[in-house]
Amino acid sequence: MGRPSQHDIDRLLDVAAELVAAGGPSTVTVSAVARVARAPSGSIYHRFPGRSAMLAALWLRTTERFQEGFLAALTTDPPARAVLDAARHVVTWSRAHPDETQILLYGPADFDGPNWPAEARERLEQGNGRVMSALRDLARRLGRDEPHDVERLLLATVDLPYATVRRHHRSGEPIPPYAEDLVTGCAAALIAETTGGTTTTRALSR
Repeated sequence: MGRPSQHDIDRLLDVAAELVAAGGPSTVTVSAVARVARAPSGSIYHRFPGRSAMLAALWLRTTERFQEGFLAALTTDPPARAVLDAARHVVTWSRAHPDETQILLYGPADFDGPNWPAEARERLEQGNGRVMSALRDLARRLGRDEPHDVERLLLATVDLPYATVRRHHRSGEPIPPYAEDLVTGCAAALIAETTGGTTTTRALSR
């Protein structure tokens, strides 16, 4: 068996993630990744047709890693617990993966999204579709599946938890140990009407 490559795709994307964490998406260039990874530029072009493809791979790898646990949380029973578990996952995952979290605090457009290869754009749409489908399914399980109910779940499980994470990341502070309790408490309050009262959601948030 031959020796594994020193410059495999995951290693190169790890370097790209480090560059984003240190200076933002604009710092991720083929030459910068090659320099930090101590790899010839040719080895990077061998794996990615260009910068846009590399940025697409970085974004998609990050979101798919995050979504794996998030989607699993959304299927938890009872459904009110699923809301809280999904909100908690955002904070817990972000604390465990600080460099990748910096990526998710941007958006695809910051990673040259309009110039991604067609296959990458399709993967992006499919991933977003899976999340929205899971949220709609959760809304149905809660017995409330109007558009505003799905928006409420999006606010509870994504927007508010990420706002909490973003505030600490932008200030350079660690995410505090009580952040999960804060976001699950907010999520419980948001879905209280959806679940028909506050008793159940208060019990689940503990």
